[in-house]
Amino acid sequence: MSQMRIEKDSLGQRELPADVLYGINTVRALENFPLTGRTIATLPGFVAAMAMVKEAAARANREIGALSTDRAEAIIKACREIHAGKHDAHLVVDVLEGSGGTSCNMNVNEVVANLAARLAGKPAGDYAFVHPNEHVNLGQSTNDVVPTAMKLAVFRVLEGASLALMGLADGFSEKKKEHAETLRLGRTCLQDAVPMLLGQTFGGYQAVIQRHAKHLEDLCRRLLTVPLGGTAVGTGLNSRPGYKQAVFRHLSVLVGHEVKPTADAFDGMQNLDTCARLSAELRNSANSLWKIANDLIVLSSGPGGGGIGEIALPAVQVGSSIMPGKVNPVIPMAVCQAAFAICGNDAAIAMACQQGLLEINHYELLIADRLIDSITLLQRSATIFLERCVRSLTANEERSWQNLLASSALATALVPELGYAPVASTVRAALDEHRPFLDVAVERGLLRREDVRSAMRRAAVEPPGASG
Repeated sequence: MSQMRIEKDSLGQRELPADVLYGINTVRALENFPLTGRTIATLPGFVAAMAMVKEAAARANREIGALSTDRAEAIIKACREIHAGKHDAHLVVDVLEGSGGTSCNMNVNEVVANLAARLAGKPAGDYAFVHPNEHVNLGQSTNDVVPTAMKLAVFRVLEGASLALMGLADGFSEKKKEHAETLRLGRTCLQDAVPMLLGQTFGGYQAVIQRHAKHLEDLCRRLLTVPLGGTAVGTGLNSRPGYKQAVFRHLSVLVGHEVKPTADAFDGMQNLDTCARLSAELRNSANSLWKIANDLIVLSSGPGGGGIGEIALPAVQVGSSIMPGKVNPVIPMAVCQAAFAICGNDAAIAMACQQGLLEINHYELLIADRLIDSITLLQRSATIFLERCVRSLTANEERSWQNLLASSALATALVPELGYAPVASTVRAALDEHRPFLDVAVERGLLRREDVRSAMRRAAVEPPGASG
C-alpha cells in the first residue's frame, strides 16, 4: 500500500497519496467533477499558458519586491518544467470542472508549490517555503488568470488553423490554373444554367477560403488583449503597485508577442465576446468547407450510373464491404462531419459566453475546450482536404463537354442576339421533344454546330448582358 499524506483546508481534511504533486483543492475537484474524463493537461497549450502566466507573475512580484528571490526562482523553475509537459500526470482536474476555473488554477498552484518544496528538499504537502495561494497565486485571482491563459492557448493553436486554410486555398489556386480552359456546365438550384470554366469554380473556392483565413488572422491578434492584473473583478485588489505593468512586460517576453491589458479592466473580466466572435468565424469557415465538400461530392457523383461525374476524387480507400469496386467520397464527407461538430461547439460557446454573471464569466474552461476543439477540427479537416483530396482530384473533360452539349446552357448566351422569346421557345421545344437544345437550335438556324465551342467559351469568359 502506498504511503499517504493528509492536507487540510477550511472545509476539513483529505487523505491523498504522499507522492502526488497536487493538493487538497485538486482532490476535492476530482470528487466533485467526474465529467468528461479528460484533464486540463489534454487541452493543447492551456497548461503551458497557465505556466507562463505563473512564471510572469513570479518574475513581476520579485521585481517589485513582493516575492523573495529564492521563492521566485523556485516558482520559475517549476513553471518551466510544467511548460515542458513534465508533470501533466499531476494536472488532473476535469476540463469541465464546475468551479469557475478555481479548481484548475489551484491544481496548477499546488503542483508549482510542491515542485518548489521538492527543490527545497521538503516533502509534497509542505508549503512552508512556497505556498499555493500566498506565493504562487500572489497578485492573481482565478478570475484573471484562467481567461488570460485560455486566450493565450487559443492564440497559439489558431495560428495553425489559419496556415492550414491558406494551404488549402493555395491548393485550389493550383487547380484553378490547371483547369483554366476546361468548360463545364454551371448549375443553379441543381438545374442546368450557363457555361463556365472549371477553373472559375476552383477560383471561387480559393477566394472564400482565403477570406476566412484573413478573418481568423485578424481575430487571432485580439486574443493578445487579456484581463490579467484585474484579480477578482477588475480592481486589481491584492496586487502590489507596479505589478500589472511588470507582469505584462514579462508575459510578453515569454509569449513572444506583445500581450496587452484590456482597455477597461471591468469589461475584460466580464465579457468574452471576442471568443464568441472567433467561434462564429470558425463556424463560418467550417460551413464554407462543408459547402465545397458537398460540391465535390455532387460533381464526382456516379460516376457511371447517371451521376454528374465531371471530376474524379482520389480513391483513398475501399468504399463498401459488399459492393465490389465501390469508392466513396470519404474525405469530403469527413470534412462535412468536422463542420457539424464545429457548429455544435459554436452553440455551446455562444451559450457559455452569454451566461456570464455580474463581474465575471464562470465558464471559461468550457469555452477554451470547445474553441480548441473547433480550431483543431478546422485545421485537420483543411489539411486532409488538401492532402488527401484536392491535390489529386482530376477532371473528366469529355464528360463535362458532353453534359454541356446536352444542356440548354447556350440559351442564355443567345438571348442578347436573338431575343428572349425565340430562345425560350427553342428551350421548350427541346424539353418537349426530349432532344438536346443544341440539336434544336441548329435545326432552327440559331447556331452553327462548328461555332459551339467558341460560343460556349465566350459565354463563360465574357458573359453578355447582366448576370442577374
